[in-house]
Amino acid sequence: MATERELKELVREKYGEIALQSREENASSCCGSGGGCCSGETYDIMAEDYSKLSGYVPDADLGLGCGLPTEFAQIRPGDTVVDLGSGAGNDAFIARSVTGERGHVIGVDMTAPMIEKAVRNAQALGFTNVEFRLGEIENMPVEDGTADVVVSNCVMNLVPDKQKAFAETFRILKPGGHFSISDIVLKGDLPENIRNAAVMYAGCVSGAQQKEEYLRTIGNAGFVNVTVQKEREIHVPDELLVKYISLEEALAYRKSGAGIFSVTVYAEKP
Repeated sequence: MATERELKELVREKYGEIALQSREENASSCCGSGGGCCSGETYDIMAEDYSKLSGYVPDADLGLGCGLPTEFAQIRPGDTVVDLGSGAGNDAFIARSVTGERGHVIGVDMTAPMIEKAVRNAQALGFTNVEFRLGEIENMPVEDGTADVVVSNCVMNLVPDKQKAFAETFRILKPGGHFSISDIVLKGDLPENIRNAAVMYAGCVSGAQQKEEYLRTIGNAGFVNVTVQKEREIHVPDELLVKYISLEEALAYRKSGAGIFSVTVYAEKP
């Protein structure tokens, strides 16, 4: 079993590689397609389509999300928004389109190449009220009570210490503030080979919690009015399943009722 430090370094390495590639290259690589699965074909099994949202910047969309948290985040003009695991800036730029010039958006990411890419994107767009900070979600470089809204897209599941990550989210929110986070959760028992596969970890699966445990973790951090805003099952194609488990195991998995789900969760700081 890998240690928390080893898992974190794995994710940092994988997403550092992604930052140096185009979305097209990511889609056909072990790190891309939002699912982190090696294949000769593209399986965009996790990501959702951002292209119709106001503020969408194609160069910032690496196809790594599993939901549309900014669509559900109830951001208002003038808000301060913090985006956890901000990548190349996709959700931060969407949030900025809502906060407007009076608002402020802070992206936090632990991968230096991602921060560099996001800064270049912001500079190219001429945005002066969007900034990106290098740091870990378990120890954010953000002051207490900074954010009106926190968003995050398919990142919390990659954090080994989720309880600390949600405690930090609670800390940086203003009283009365809230978050909307899209993430991967599990229902039932996932085959061990899938949970332990390194590329599946970087693709948001192996680090995921059971849904009820995930929601309990949020409540334990002090949040109230915890609500699932959206839920959808992630269908893993048979061609990908059999890369990690036998055909017999795959058939048993299909019959078990277990599954991988994308959820968008809302919660408030009292």
